[in-house]
Amino acid sequence: MSQIAKRLAELAITLPQAVAPVANYVPFVRSGNLVFVSGQVSIGPDGLVKGTLGQDMDVAAGQAAARLCGLNLIAQFAAACEGDLDRVKRVVRLGSFVAADPAFTDIPKVINGCSDLMVEVFGDAGRHARSAVACPVLPLGAAVEVDAVIELG
Repeated sequence: MSQIAKRLAELAITLPQAVAPVANYVPFVRSGNLVFVSGQVSIGPDGLVKGTLGQDMDVAAGQAAARLCGLNLIAQFAAACEGDLDRVKRVVRLGSFVAADPAFTDIPKVINGCSDLMVEVFGDAGRHARSAVACPVLPLGAAVEVDAVIELG
């Protein structure tokens, strides 16, 4: 069993199936040792988490939605690595988007739901650069969307 697989088991995390694209794009593109992963929305076992932070969602609900994005990203990482997550040398960057009321300013706190997961799973290799921006609406009404760049070893 790989080290990351062991870590996922310790954390009681079961990865979802990698989500198929909903439009004309691919889930990830590899260029050299870098993999660019398309945005993953806040979808989990109970379906798509929809909402607007500062209106019908609070920070904790947003963090849970961002964590779902992170789980979906890791599922795409696994697909890009032919199932061997030990090949992830570094989570380089996360680009994150939060559907939010214009007065809602805790965007970074929301995205910590995804960032914290990357560190929990990958340790120091999960520490990354990121952007966290608000927008009025996301595809399909999702509350959160996060894309990623990872480096493979």
